[in-house]
This record gives sequence, C-alpha cells and structure tokens, in this order.
Amino acid sequence: MEPNPIVALIQGTLSEVRIEPAASVDRITTVYVAPGDLTEVAGALHDHPDLAFTFLAELTAADCWPGEPRFEVVYLMVSIAHRRRLRVKVRLRGDAARVPTVSAVWPAANWLEREVWDLFGIAFEGHPDPRRLLMPEDWEGHPLRKDYPVQIRKAAPVFEPLQLTEDEFRANLLKDRLARE
Repeated sequence: MEPNPIVALIQGTLSEVRIEPAASVDRITTVYVAPGDLTEVAGALHDHPDLAFTFLAELTAADCWPGEPRFEVVYLMVSIAHRRRLRVKVRLRGDAARVPTVSAVWPAANWLEREVWDLFGIAFEGHPDPRRLLMPEDWEGHPLRKDYPVQIRKAAPVFEPLQLTEDEFRANLLKDRLARE
C-alpha cells in the first residue's frame, strides 16, 4: 500500500500514538487506533489546522463474533476545509467492550454513542448521558449483537383480503380520477 498523505500527517502530528493504516475499497482513508489513544487522536483530528476534521458524519459499530477482537467502532469524519474524509476504527475485545467518549470533541457523537451502546452494548466511558436511546429502558440485552437470542414464537398474523365488487372498484377509480383533476 502506498503512503497516504493524511496518514503521514496524522502520524507526524501524533508521534507518540500508533496509527495503523487499513485497506479500503471505497477510497476513504481508513486507520485503526487503540482505544486508549482515541481521545487524543480525536482532539488532534478536530483541532489541528492541517487536518480540521470538524464534522463527524457517522459513528457505528460492527460485531465480528465469534472472532476476536469482537467489535469495531467506526467513526467517519469529514474535513470540510480540506475536502477530505477519514474513517477511524477502534478494535475492542468482547470482554472489554469499552471506549472513551468523543462527545466533547464532536457533540454529534452524543446520540450516536448512545445508539451504539443500546444496540451493541459497547460502553462509552465518560459519556454525559448513557441512557438507552432506541430500546425501552427495561429491555434486556443488545439486539445487534450476533449472539443475541432471537426467539420467534409468534404466529404470523393473517388478514382477510379486501374484496370489492366490480362496481365499487370502478367507483373508486372514478373518484380518484376526479380528485386529481
């Protein structure tokens, strides 16, 4: 893989942090960072004038179960000033699904982190409001985990088809045509 100028700039800015470039099929520069370095990397990506990734477009996760590391938290950010995009991924073991919050750097991360916690069970340490967002408060488990027990024991609903006479059908068509005119 040829050297990427964005990766080189990040590595030059954060010399103490290990940045691992990753292949990408969609031509978005992608890097892996360690969970402990995420806060420092996020701050530099946002604040450094040559990077200026001020817009967090997406934050999601992937469950790679039964593999380890089990989870990947994925951040997609945009530098509007420099017209570039960057994907940052953080690998997390299944028994240590915790990562620091980036909601102080990008306020948009607040609800996105709540959504990831709610659906995947990945905790965001230091998050200002770690309540469930999509699932009811009394919900047990995290439904987007691949080992989430799916038990479908509900009978499929059966509905009677709508029966119209030929005259009722013609009257409905006529009424619809008149309404459009």
